[in-house]
Amino acid sequence: MWLVFRKELMELLRDRKTLFFMIAMPILLFPLIFGAVAFFTSKAVEDAQSKVLHYVIEGAEYAPLLSEALRESSEFSELSGETGSDYKVLIREEKLDFVITVEANYAEPLLEGGQSKVVLIYNDAGLNLVQRRVQALIDKEVEDKRRLAFEQLSLSESQQQALLSPIVLEKQDVADKRENWGEKIGGLIPYIVFILCLQGAMYPATDLGAGEKERGTLETLLISPIPRHKLVLGKFLTIALAGVTSALITVTSMALWGLVLGQGMALTFVSEFMGAIGALDFVLMFLMLIPVVAIFASMLLSLSIYASSFKEAQSYMGGMMFLVILPIVLATLPGVTLDGGWAWVPITNVALAIKELIKGTMDYFALVGIFGSTLVIASAMIAFCVFWFNRERVLFR
Repeated sequence: MWLVFRKELMELLRDRKTLFFMIAMPILLFPLIFGAVAFFTSKAVEDAQSKVLHYVIEGAEYAPLLSEALRESSEFSELSGETGSDYKVLIREEKLDFVITVEANYAEPLLEGGQSKVVLIYNDAGLNLVQRRVQALIDKEVEDKRRLAFEQLSLSESQQQALLSPIVLEKQDVADKRENWGEKIGGLIPYIVFILCLQGAMYPATDLGAGEKERGTLETLLISPIPRHKLVLGKFLTIALAGVTSALITVTSMALWGLVLGQGMALTFVSEFMGAIGALDFVLMFLMLIPVVAIFASMLLSLSIYASSFKEAQSYMGGMMFLVILPIVLATLPGVTLDGGWAWVPITNVALAIKELIKGTMDYFALVGIFGSTLVIASAMIAFCVFWFNRERVLFR
């Protein structure tokens, strides 16, 4: 078994593409994801904020200050000659960005004219910030109307505040920053980690099964005096080592890049959040990934042995990606927690546990169910892999 393991490991280390997916990809993926999301989000918001919006205002005579503010602003451009047109069609055709319709009592004092309504017609399907930019102009006039009304009523500042907000709901959140951020991003981390572990094991698994069939080296290996189960275990350990290496590098990369980005971008909450996750939590994340990787390795090796070609094995393993994603998605659904039976559901329980470790609310008694169920499934999959390897029809199909 160890002889086969050493042989397969040496061949694995010579494959640059496999090493890239095992080592380079986990290290580079986290900064690329965070950097790309931050860059494109900020660029989209900047473009939406700087875009000149074309508008039409109906009832401009009732809102002279608002109309003048729109005309003087460099952010807006009025389209003349469009009054009475089918505005919805023009907006859908992107010839017009928004239309404002003002009621007749808009310019009257608040205590005399009462509440006034402004209708904003626009397309809210994209990131255009139309409502926010128009609301900023209207808010100025709202403040002026309130100030004049308060002056007429001779109300003090405290009376004004009480009138605007008769009852104030003060929120006191018992959750700390780590728990809040862990709830928000805790479901994303297992998704990334599991996919990287699967990819780290996928390429060596394809080569050790279907690849040997195509090269014609499998027959030579089978006529050796090494028992079949030891051949399987040697190949399995190689694939599992690749997956565990990806897991270790992924967890380490997640911790290091979180701290680096937090310091480099002056995001104190990121550095505080990453610093709050203890070394024991990172160790437990890694240890829980080992039986998960064992499940992946045995399933991938079984598929690779069954496949008659390298391309066929890749198609099977592509479908396996969806089977892995499904239990991870279950862990993100509302009401799915590590309590009760979910602690015994393989893969889902590890995803939930990683989320709880990130939040700092982990119930360590749940580790019994997590490791127990995952090890049982991993052992069963390895046994199936040995059974599969002993079938001559599968080996030579």
